Amino acid sequence: MSENKDTTAKQDNTGFSSVAWEEYNTERVNSWNRNAEKRRSFFDFSKYYHKRLSEVFRSNIPAGKRVLELGSGSGDLLHSLKPSRGVGIDFSVSKVNAARSRYPELEFRLSDAHSFKSDEKFDYIILSDLINDVWDVQTILENIRQASTPDTRVVLNFYSRLWQLPLDIARKIRLIKPLLPQNWFTLHDVEALIKLSDYEIISHSSEIIFPVYIPLVSAFLNRVIAKIWPFKFASLTNFIVARPLIPQKDDGKKTVVSVVVAARNEAGNVPEIFRRIPQMADGVELIFVEGGSTDNTYEAIEKERGNYPELNCKLFRQTGVGKGDAVRLGFEKSTGDILMILDADMTVLPEVLPRFVDAIVSGKGEFINGVRLVYPMQKRAMRFFNLLGNKFFSLAFSWMLGQQIKDTLCGTKVLRKHHYEMICANRHFFGEFDPFGDFDLIFGSAKLNLKIIDLPVRYQERTYGTTNIQRWKHGALLLKMFAFGTRKMKFS
Repeated sequence: MSENKDTTAKQDNTGFSSVAWEEYNTERVNSWNRNAEKRRSFFDFSKYYHKRLSEVFRSNIPAGKRVLELGSGSGDLLHSLKPSRGVGIDFSVSKVNAARSRYPELEFRLSDAHSFKSDEKFDYIILSDLINDVWDVQTILENIRQASTPDTRVVLNFYSRLWQLPLDIARKIRLIKPLLPQNWFTLHDVEALIKLSDYEIISHSSEIIFPVYIPLVSAFLNRVIAKIWPFKFASLTNFIVARPLIPQKDDGKKTVVSVVVAARNEAGNVPEIFRRIPQMADGVELIFVEGGSTDNTYEAIEKERGNYPELNCKLFRQTGVGKGDAVRLGFEKSTGDILMILDADMTVLPEVLPRFVDAIVSGKGEFINGVRLVYPMQKRAMRFFNLLGNKFFSLAFSWMLGQQIKDTLCGTKVLRKHHYEMICANRHFFGEFDPFGDFDLIFGSAKLNLKIIDLPVRYQERTYGTTNIQRWKHGALLLKMFAFGTRKMKFS
């Protein structure tokens, strides 16, 4: 095939013999064509394995996205993702023809992953059980960058090396289809290849410790037990989500930062917020949402708006209940490209906010989360049991989300507006569950595989008013949300 000639030239540049590459490639093309022509055995235990793989991929990839799959085979996985635009690449003529016949709404191309070319950009690129069977993983990872944007996510899975012997035995007794000799990678091997190819790993997980279907038993073992130490080390396949390190393009548009301040009984802090809010990027939009105050917070904001006419300040009364509702209203009314939350109690100083903007603009992170638990706090900034609870929940939520998040309830959080709109579009997955607003953003960002970055801040004492946090009531709510998130994300 003509695709193989292009790939041979590429392999010459990596130092491999073109003859060896031709032999390797031809052997695999012939093998996959033969497998495609075989009828599935009644005892084909791989059917349940692939069904479970589809479930895990769907938990990482929302429906309606532009998806490219390398090594798409018969197209079943790509079809299950319900993409708005789906393109599958495979080097087996039989597999490509079968996929075109079964799923005419998708596009399938005959090509080799090493030499695939595309001017089209995709939201997700998936490599399912592919890297175990290719000549050069790094070449493929570097090659697919041409089809990526800074928001593209690469989702791949590969067999665990611990399963090499069990799978060899299963193939010999014909429980699963025979395969040619494989690349057996450790998780460390693949992480190194991903970093060498200029990608950043966002999360990884271990999946499927019981690849045989037994009603109820298989679901429990694979959805729950496979996620718990030490059982996760016995999993059959490893999943990795990564993003390409591509610089954000400067489109010439001005970058405006919308700072949302949810204010309830914070009248004494309002003048300081106006006085100390810094200029950031190409401009700041200051949005106050006042709700349920028993002091003169609303009037104080109106007064300061008059004192600072040069500030682009908006003021809204909250009609709902809770900080989460206030933040959502503020974000809805915002016009900036970057969305930021600043707590009205001034326990995080406004002067540190430009650091959050820099982290977003530089592309180092996509959801920047303030952390109060790194630097020493002022003596009365946080009560002991609140501190203890925050440390416990940082460990619990980091485990549940698959990304490090050291402080879940720090009010200072920053993300781009188009990412927030993606969270809103996917909010039905969790529902309106969060009175704080923090977890709506944290869960939504993790679900979309945004890169979460913790940014340490100094935590100050309040100088006016009292905290709105009710330690035991809100602690119980946090436990409830942890259980909810674990069920929806970790044990899905």
